[in-house]
Amino acid sequence: MSDEIYLDDAALRAEILRLTREHARRQVARSDHFEPGSTLVNYAGRVYDADDVERLVGASLDFWLTAGPEATTLENRLARWIGVEHLALVNSGSSANLLAFATLMSHRLGDRRIEPGDEVITVAAGFPTTVAPIVQLGAVPVFVDVKAETANIDTTMLEAARSDRTKAVMVAHALGNPFDLDAVMDFCRRHDLWLVEDNCDALGSRWDSAVEGEQRYTGTFGHLATSSFYPAHHMTTGEGGAVYTSDDELAGIMLSIRDWGRDCWCKSGRDNTCGKRFDQQHGSLPFGYDHKFVYSHLGFNLKMTDLQAAVGVAQLEKLDAFCDARRRNHDRLRAGIADLAEVLRPVSATPRSDPAWFGFLMTVAPDAPFDRNELVAALEGAKIQTRNLFAGNLLRHPAFDPLVEGRDYRVVGELTTTDLLMGRALWIGVHPGLDDRRLGYMLDVIHSSIATLSDRRSVEASNTPVGIRVR
Repeated sequence: MSDEIYLDDAALRAEILRLTREHARRQVARSDHFEPGSTLVNYAGRVYDADDVERLVGASLDFWLTAGPEATTLENRLARWIGVEHLALVNSGSSANLLAFATLMSHRLGDRRIEPGDEVITVAAGFPTTVAPIVQLGAVPVFVDVKAETANIDTTMLEAARSDRTKAVMVAHALGNPFDLDAVMDFCRRHDLWLVEDNCDALGSRWDSAVEGEQRYTGTFGHLATSSFYPAHHMTTGEGGAVYTSDDELAGIMLSIRDWGRDCWCKSGRDNTCGKRFDQQHGSLPFGYDHKFVYSHLGFNLKMTDLQAAVGVAQLEKLDAFCDARRRNHDRLRAGIADLAEVLRPVSATPRSDPAWFGFLMTVAPDAPFDRNELVAALEGAKIQTRNLFAGNLLRHPAFDPLVEGRDYRVVGELTTTDLLMGRALWIGVHPGLDDRRLGYMLDVIHSSIATLSDRRSVEASNTPVGIRVR
């Protein structure tokens, strides 16, 4: 007789998940090890526990590989958390921006739609996928400068940027720091413009609106908003993102474009929700043509898989704690470099905002005895990851070489601060995986590196013959 023990399906599943949790706990415990100077201090990264891994493995046992019940759960719960009526999961934050912009080009919007050649006000200081959909879909980005204090759009430039072709403003909350939403909303309302909030770096940030008379999460003020769930962000599904809105018409359009352009609104795996699948007239198609294969837009397939969504459901339970940790870590770093104010200037929260920071942005003062690249080299050499402010000035990248200013894009004023941040700014992490040991080490290395670089420059200056200048 065989010694093999047979378990019923429920018991077998429970045992698999028990072992999964134990394996995950061991993995997480090992990741807690930190040896200063040897262990990499990441600028960002996934923060997870046994709940996330168990949810993922549980979904894999169900083997629903496309969008399914986990995706529906995440869409509903995340929409409630943010405070919006509609949310569509997608396969990345970049796809979220593409879908949001494509939604505003729908023929269903009539005269309000954005058409090729229409203009969209934005900034060049940031991540390229805020701007890419504008160019890819045939509109014209209009670039204005940012403010050094916040790294966000300079709202005093909005009126100068507007023309009779302006249809929208599409801009990101820089590194989790909300831009001046009241000023931008007022501008958009006065001129009947669309507002798209790129909220990819700011999930959980809040804005206390004098216009709306209440404090709400960013992403709830624009007509559409986007999130990314890449591992660097506030919560993760691996790859993944979302578009959200409280506008019923825009919600219907975005779901159509996300799902191949279908006119049908049935969830994946369901048929005939409307009860009239074979009993309608659509355009010049034969009467009764299958509604599941009627297309009202030329769309994409941008859906998230259920395996990714399962991780997101577990991550959402920790999102409040993640955002609180980011605020605490940012406060700790800001207080820790207060004595370096003459040479290192951290970005400030926009008045009326409560950022759930994505990173800790610092600008090396123009008269500092070292430059950004020297400080970056010192930090990276000490195993502390750094990042520039993404593209810095997007217009200086090879992607813009084939584009013609005045035809494919416009620039209003001088992008002076954008270039300043491109050349002198860097940021380090504030993510929830950073504990007191790592934060303390980061501050120690910043101070020691600046002292070393300053002493070196002082020695170089003292050894320089008269008449020769040191930069």
